[in-house]
Amino acid sequence: PGTANKHDNQPADMAHFVQTTSDNGGVHINSGIPNRAFAVTALTIGGPAWQAPGTIWYETLNDPRLKPNSTFAGFATLTLKNARTRFGATSTEAGAVRAGWDAVKVPVQ
Repeated sequence: PGTANKHDNQPADMAHFVQTTSDNGGVHINSGIPNRAFAVTALTIGGPAWQAPGTIWYETLNDPRLKPNSTFAGFATLTLKNARTRFGATSTEAGAVRAGWDAVKVPVQ
């Protein structure tokens, strides 16, 4: 986010979150934050992004605990829970998920 081209003004972390009433509260402009968290997770794990990181994100997007009004922190916490459930609490994958959310300054529990 913010470096793809000169017109890319997406924030890369929560320190630069855009508060706005347009774009349904900034849903598109701020989407770079979770996108970057995924990218950091995938790069930290290594290998094809559709394998472990893709599985974690897909499971989280289909998780009934994820609600339409979930926050980034709520989504982040669910991704970590799903990583721990599938790969183990101290797994490389769980650590990578935490690293991804830490990189964008979204707290996870």
